[in-house]
Amino acid sequence: MRFVRMGAAFAIVAALAALPAYAQGTRPAGATPPPRPATTPAPASLAVPDSKIALVDTEAFGDEKAGIVRFVNALRSLSNEVKPKQDEMLAIQARMQQLQKDIDTLSKAAVADPKSIQAKQEEGARLERDLKYKKEDYDAMTQKRYRDVVGPISADIGKELDVFASQRGITMVLDVSKLLPVILSAKNETDITMAFIAYYNAKNPGTAAVAPPK
Repeated sequence: MRFVRMGAAFAIVAALAALPAYAQGTRPAGATPPPRPATTPAPASLAVPDSKIALVDTEAFGDEKAGIVRFVNALRSLSNEVKPKQDEMLAIQARMQQLQKDIDTLSKAAVADPKSIQAKQEEGARLERDLKYKKEDYDAMTQKRYRDVVGPISADIGKELDVFASQRGITMVLDVSKLLPVILSAKNETDITMAFIAYYNAKNPGTAAVAPPK
């Protein structure tokens, strides 16, 4: 009898201020590129615009102790909301595992009881179907509630990050949690994570209103 295996822990990963991806066109095989128009050389005195790059670790926003309070509270509220359904699925999984152990024991008995084995197999198959449907419902529900509960706060954090950067003359903010493998060196002063968290928490104290389920 085959059983569906589920992860025992529920985790929500929030990604904010992600860098936009720009699609790059591909040239068909054998196509001849059109000639480029002649360009006028830029004057040697052309000014290079000032730029200031900063790093932010968006994963720190969800830190229970040092993160963004509204964001952490929203994640906690969502986790509590979906916990009953999660516990229900874990209970079904535990029952399926026990049935498998019972079937193994009965199969190894000196005198096998085919009826008992079949009954447990049928129960296991029914539970497997129930678990599949409940998992699909759980996934759809958690995705929708994440959009309802966490989505507006994530959007607000993104807007405030733009304001925070603009006020400090920062022209580009990179999410270090996404780019860590490619960053070879950076000064500590370029990391604005904790400064932004303090700024946002001061501007948005207390808890956020949670959108009720529809």
